[in-house]
Amino acid sequence: MSSTDLAVAVDIGGTFTDVALRNGANGKVWRAKTPSTPADPSEAFLDGIRRAMKGAGLGADALTEVLHGTTVATNMILEDRGARAALVTTRGFRHVLSIGRQDIPRKANFYNWVKPNRPIPPQSIVEVSERIAAGGAVLEVLDEASVRAAAAELRLLDVEAVAVCLLHAFANPAHEARTAAILREELPGLAITASTDVLPVVREYERTLAAVLNAIVMPGVTTYVARLEQRLADEGITAPLLLMQSNGGVAGAAKIRKAPALTVLSGPAAGVVGALAEAQACGIKDIVTVDIGGTSADICLIADGDIGLTQNGRVGQWPLPLPMVDMITIGAGGGSIAAVQAGTLSVGPRSAGAVPGPAAYQNGGTEPTVTDAHVVLGHLPARLLGGRMTLDVEAATKAVQRGVAEPLGLTVEEAARGILAIADNHMVGAVRVVSIERGHDPRDFTLVPFGGAGPLHGCALADLIGARQVLIACAPGVLCADGLLDADLKAEFSQALPEAISADSAETDAIIADLEAKAHEWFTLEEVASARQELRRVALMRYHGQGGELAVEMGEDLCADFAAAHKTLYGFALEAVVELVTVRVEATGRAAERVTSDLAPNSTVTVIDEAEIVGPLGRQSVPVVDRASLGADAVLDGPMILTQLDTTTLITQDWTGIVQPSGAILLTRKENT
Repeated sequence: MSSTDLAVAVDIGGTFTDVALRNGANGKVWRAKTPSTPADPSEAFLDGIRRAMKGAGLGADALTEVLHGTTVATNMILEDRGARAALVTTRGFRHVLSIGRQDIPRKANFYNWVKPNRPIPPQSIVEVSERIAAGGAVLEVLDEASVRAAAAELRLLDVEAVAVCLLHAFANPAHEARTAAILREELPGLAITASTDVLPVVREYERTLAAVLNAIVMPGVTTYVARLEQRLADEGITAPLLLMQSNGGVAGAAKIRKAPALTVLSGPAAGVVGALAEAQACGIKDIVTVDIGGTSADICLIADGDIGLTQNGRVGQWPLPLPMVDMITIGAGGGSIAAVQAGTLSVGPRSAGAVPGPAAYQNGGTEPTVTDAHVVLGHLPARLLGGRMTLDVEAATKAVQRGVAEPLGLTVEEAARGILAIADNHMVGAVRVVSIERGHDPRDFTLVPFGGAGPLHGCALADLIGARQVLIACAPGVLCADGLLDADLKAEFSQALPEAISADSAETDAIIADLEAKAHEWFTLEEVASARQELRRVALMRYHGQGGELAVEMGEDLCADFAAAHKTLYGFALEAVVELVTVRVEATGRAAERVTSDLAPNSTVTVIDEAEIVGPLGRQSVPVVDRASLGADAVLDGPMILTQLDTTTLITQDWTGIVQPSGAILLTRKENT
């Protein structure tokens, strides 16, 4: 986004849809929050934009950019409701998906050797005659008649999408590209995915699975994006639509239509970008982000201001080695349902979602949730969303009483505290995975809780992990939308090597030059100014004999950098040959630097109400403060509740906060605790 743009960002969550509108010239931001509409997400999408535009007093024609984080592709894969798809592969290799890897899921029982159903059933796999060698040489010329015969078979299968993955296409994509072209001729209207358009790297199983998953979600995502573009046009909005990718960057709708699998971590990635921007505005580079929404919690560690990417991501039970933000997702959110089974209390992963939602939302929910527990304990005000939503305290109390307190013989307050304790400990376990298990001490990092429910849990989580600081963003409840506004344009260009080579080999020079040429073509297509262009060379490397690679930025001493990365992740380095497997060029179109204006100093803290909460010390009355009234340098002494449009912040007894010039609040543990 340039400094003169007016951009709007929309993040659709399981419970709420969040919108942020920013004027690039002066940095002014207008925000909106509205309930999600699962039956047609575009309804909440447009409603949120209208609310933000109305707040700004602007018309639709003023917009120059629309950014969106979506979970459409993710949910299709997780819920197994994607398009009916088929696979076209090289003759003799129809069983790649069935064979898989030794670590593929085998249902719930490790000793059960019955593999789960694959995304493509065996009867929907069709073979064609061709053969490419591992080095890229043509061993058998593509038989185009066999491709047209395959198309005839596919017509009889009543499929909506086709994935094409030919043997060793990563080394020479000519046969695969021609096969895809013929299928588009023969099968107009079907969504066709070529594996090299999604994941042009070695490993047949992963490449095939990536192509298949992309094909499965392509019709749904394409339809969804087309609907959004039409709804925007109907609204008089002509600004281009950009979508968040799993790597933390945005891309144009045309690219996403071709490779929708790039969006599987779209929403969570935007939140991480936004959290880092908020932390850097306060001079903080080492953070642990905890995004607590209605359905799930996403946890990510950022060291020295660098958002780490992983090539070992998963979507549900399936590996998807596309570059994505390195985070952990668990089923713990405001809508997570608490249940008692065999005398044991559990929380999540089942969620009440947007419909019916928590019992307190008065939308038909009857089961106790994390949000209901907060209501019982007095942590939430009677009205949310600027007064548009009224909470039903009695309904929340009844739900917790019937669902948890009575079965366990507890008071309703004890039951509510138990629900929160279990949810908090679930999240702490995920924090330990991204920190301690990867060689980081969480006590050295600032905790950044966000999402609609994040600031309610920040102090409790920090207590459990020993963090000394908690940063509450300016608008934590819509930080994913804010992150979209701060996101760079990103694209990756990869080339797998036919054979692994020594890390110090000069054979990669020509490959890098070709990839950088493609990156510059992309810059031209996306109209990225030269001053905003940035290229990063990355090598995927391994020790000789290893089965997996690590991504290392290509510097002066690649082997030493790899050894350091290996030791950080695994705790050791080897005296062994280091091999280079894949070369990647990451192209970034940097977003314009955010224009900000500091809050005016004002140490006054005006109490607008008193709330009775139930804490470790029993019932106590605590002040309620409207966060919008606070100026820079204001001191907030816990216990205290802060209210704002998008979220509620609970500052507990042992914490105190100072409002930063950026508007964020930095909480620190009191010295005597």
